[in-house]
Amino acid sequence: MAWCLKNKLLKLVVIVVTLTSCGDSGYITPPTTNLGATLNTKAAETAPNMSYDGRYLVFTSDRNSQTGIFVYDRQANSLLSLPGLNLTQSRQYQGDISADGNYIVYVSEQMGKTDIFLYDRKALTSEHITKNFLGEVRNPSISGNGRFIIFEGNRSGQWDIEIYDRGLDTPLSLPTEPWLSSSGGKTSKAIVKVEPFPSLLLTEIEPLQRSTSCFTIVKPKPAPTIV
Repeated sequence: MAWCLKNKLLKLVVIVVTLTSCGDSGYITPPTTNLGATLNTKAAETAPNMSYDGRYLVFTSDRNSQTGIFVYDRQANSLLSLPGLNLTQSRQYQGDISADGNYIVYVSEQMGKTDIFLYDRKALTSEHITKNFLGEVRNPSISGNGRFIIFEGNRSGQWDIEIYDRGLDTPLSLPTEPWLSSSGGKTSKAIVKVEPFPSLLLTEIEPLQRSTSCFTIVKPKPAPTIV
């Protein structure tokens, strides 16, 4: 009787472990820790956005008893230094990042109200985008090339979408050679084919470095021809 009960418990443990492994397949999240330049800590980490190739991850964190903007480099597995971006007497949050990770747009309350700022990682400078904007702002986003910034603003008495053009002479944040990492730390080469309208953007990743033990991969059908 005891042996039978023990055997059933052992089978139950095996089933639970198997289901847990299957459910976690695909996650490559670093462990939570308060030591070192890590992604997740015991504080709240929110509002994540990624660069074009998935290497740089910008997010908001309440670590160090302050709300600030952080950028995690997935290739180096560490945080990047952002001197001058986070101010001790202000809150910085809702960050977004350009294609190559150079430009970071975010909300700051350093002027006594919500404003949109743009941080240049190469120049180590912040630009006040909404200096002359009468109203509150939130949820900024930046185009991949770094030229256009969009955000929500209420200067008309209601929340609207605002578009800010940095100009034709803006140094563009063009994507570099794609960096794609698997959980095993290997790098894959991304091949992107762009064809004129009405064809679709087709992306092919070679080689496919992903476990297929818990799900089925379905190859997409070719885009239909529009006459």
